[in-house]
Amino acid sequence: MDKIYQIDKLDREILGILIKDAKIPYTDIAKRLIVSPGTIHVRMKRMERLGIVRGVTLIIDPTKIGYDMTAFVGIYLIKGSVYKDVIKEISKIPEIIEAYFTTGEYSIFAKVVCKNTEHLREVINDQLQPVNGISRTETIISLGESIKKQVPIDV
Repeated sequence: MDKIYQIDKLDREILGILIKDAKIPYTDIAKRLIVSPGTIHVRMKRMERLGIVRGVTLIIDPTKIGYDMTAFVGIYLIKGSVYKDVIKEISKIPEIIEAYFTTGEYSIFAKVVCKNTEHLREVINDQLQPVNGISRTETIISLGESIKKQVPIDV
């Protein structure tokens, strides 16, 4: 289990501002919080070093570039010991954008984005199911994303 780090009120305020607008300059954050820009920089570097903040990511809306279909694929493994090998192989499939090791029905639950149903069929039948260690898959097509947010930061 990962270590849980204690962060103070200033760290939480910095994170709260950046969650709302990750492009805001450190100087603007510093003005809002009445501290120096150097303080913001040092705090962010510390939180990155501790793994609290794991970089900054550009978020692309897949539908705006032609990926109109999102599906979730439950992956059944032949046995749990093949998990690492399967993850290594499916990580090479560009359309699989998230994958989770899970309990319950599936060993792995993956989020897949595709251009259309034919593209989804090709990804599942031609790329995913042939991976050694996968016994079968079950696909759930998303009709729309209703909630997507960050973990709450209590200030």
